[in-house]
Amino acid sequence: MKYIIKGMQIEELEKLITDNGFSKFRASQIYNWLYKNCVNKIDMMENLSSDLRQFLKENSIINTLELSKKVVFDNTTKFLFKTKDNQFIETVSMIENDKHTICLSSQVGCSVDCDFCATGKMGFKSSLSAGEILDQLIYIKKNMKQPITNIVFMGMGEPFLNYKNVIKSADIMNDSLGLNFGSNRITISTAGILPKINQFINDRKKYNLAISLNASNDKVRDKIMPINKKWPITDLVKVSKVYNKNKRSRITFEYVLIDSVNDSTNDAIQLCNLLKNTQCKLNIIPFNYIGNQYKRPSSIKIEKFINTIHQNHKGFTILVRWSKGTDINAGCGQLSTGET
Repeated sequence: MKYIIKGMQIEELEKLITDNGFSKFRASQIYNWLYKNCVNKIDMMENLSSDLRQFLKENSIINTLELSKKVVFDNTTKFLFKTKDNQFIETVSMIENDKHTICLSSQVGCSVDCDFCATGKMGFKSSLSAGEILDQLIYIKKNMKQPITNIVFMGMGEPFLNYKNVIKSADIMNDSLGLNFGSNRITISTAGILPKINQFINDRKKYNLAISLNASNDKVRDKIMPINKKWPITDLVKVSKVYNKNKRSRITFEYVLIDSVNDSTNDAIQLCNLLKNTQCKLNIIPFNYIGNQYKRPSSIKIEKFINTIHQNHKGFTILVRWSKGTDINAGCGQLSTGET
């Protein structure tokens, strides 16, 4: 059985190295090669002793993913990766001027089953290791010219149902001796796994947090997001206030705008009342078609909804996000490998 060293933190590498008779300081060298230099071959780790390189070649796995397909449209690129156990995940790169955002997957499929999300229709298959999460980022970092500015855990899967590996990979991304991305450049999005949100707060993680709200009342959210029956809207709004007290950045609520489901004037007013004085950010995302019964509201209905929010909001900020890459099914909620 080989050790999967991609995704290991420095302490894990130290134990592996010393348990096998090598000097402890070698672990920091390996860590540096894996993440700061992003090498994909053991022989490239030039300052390691020859016997350590030989040990690693015989006993470790350094690459966890293989590129299967790449699709490009405008400034959006969708990558299809194959894991060692022949599962498939999708990762998206989005470039806008000097901003380069990477949308990472944390699971193969998803068990949350949001009714408007293509990934949820795949069902849940497996959670990704920290190495598989990191290798999505590392591949793009090495193979695209424009530097990565932002990382979002908004791809396939529910990040907080893979909490340990998501946080572990984010910590390596954030580590100044690792990939060295500022914590304010990393955002984790959840459908609202309340115990893990509380753990995230108690762990004092500095990464940005986004919650997919998508409704202004429990009746609608129960229908489109079954998880609401376990952790309803009022609990999520309540925990957001705790988060905002302890964090530098405010929590973001994401609201996917779906025609005739959650896009009425009354929905907008309810949403304003719900988020009143929460000091949160509201991210409105017009729905991206996934081939089911739902559709995006007309431009007139979207404009009316947004105007109503602007006229009635108090104590929170508003952003409208139009998803990029919808022409290649790379937009928010469109990721799925069911046809692979």
